[in-house]
Amino acid sequence: MAGDAIPPGGGLLLVDKPSGCTSHDVVGRLRQVLRTRRIGHAGTLDPMATGLLVVAVERSTKLLGHLALTDKTYLATIRLGQSTTTDDAEGDVVGAASESAVLGVADEGILAGIAALTGPILQVPSSVSAIKVDGKRAYELVRAGEEVELKARPVTISRFDLLSPARRLSGSIDLDVLVACTTGTYIRSLARDLGVALGIGGHLSALRRTTVGPFDVSDSVDVYGPDGVPPRGQARVEVPPEFSDAVAAAIIPAADAVRNAFAVRTVDAALAGDMRHGRPIPGIGIPGTYGLFEERDLLALVEESGGLARPRLVWDPA
Repeated sequence: MAGDAIPPGGGLLLVDKPSGCTSHDVVGRLRQVLRTRRIGHAGTLDPMATGLLVVAVERSTKLLGHLALTDKTYLATIRLGQSTTTDDAEGDVVGAASESAVLGVADEGILAGIAALTGPILQVPSSVSAIKVDGKRAYELVRAGEEVELKARPVTISRFDLLSPARRLSGSIDLDVLVACTTGTYIRSLARDLGVALGIGGHLSALRRTTVGPFDVSDSVDVYGPDGVPPRGQARVEVPPEFSDAVAAAIIPAADAVRNAFAVRTVDAALAGDMRHGRPIPGIGIPGTYGLFEERDLLALVEESGGLARPRLVWDPA
């Protein structure tokens, strides 16, 4: 059964989230599939979006706060010529440019607008984001009829590439783009801001996340199976044991996940004993958080300061 197939200490599971479910729905599905409650995820995806969701299972949920998952890559489609209440295709259209205005936007203007949104920028998140305002999610306040104005935040767009020529439709323009950015970037806000800059409005019509930190969607698994995402409110269907075991087999053990995500240092038994007791050990000049191992066994995540490697998370305590 799936619970028996999970590696000791759990690990990370790379999930290819389908459209039509929330990231929390994926967690709920995995609790059913893997028969364990200890599951968490990093980097929420909106229901419309698909792609890579990094999930931690059992004790490996403790790794989530330490993983360096700041860089992400997306494939997206931006529709210029229409603005929506949510800055994406799930919202209601609240503004549509005239056909003449859309025709007046040249390819050179689109490229210039993209270039202006590349690099370090200040971005105002969508008002229906999950950012908290006075203890409540922004989208909850919007649904309650309140006006929400979020402050601009610094983000870095390292790539904003037009992947193919703009597709000019009746009254709109579709752009297929690749965006590489830091965490906290809202791709739908990029779509909105590009539309505003061009004077015809814009929104996000499709989004797929392809990388998160060192992890790639090509290594991910489908956790729903051939029946896809069930309608909301539908009674749970029993998960076949062979499907559960296949998903469990895709879990990356914690030690391997740390090797993928961090620099690694191996120490002898004496230093390993100190670390298992939570004592700092001599540093060797590795910057940032790194994984500490005794042979193949994960001991801790550590960070150096003052010449000492100090534990941030002791994985294998004495």
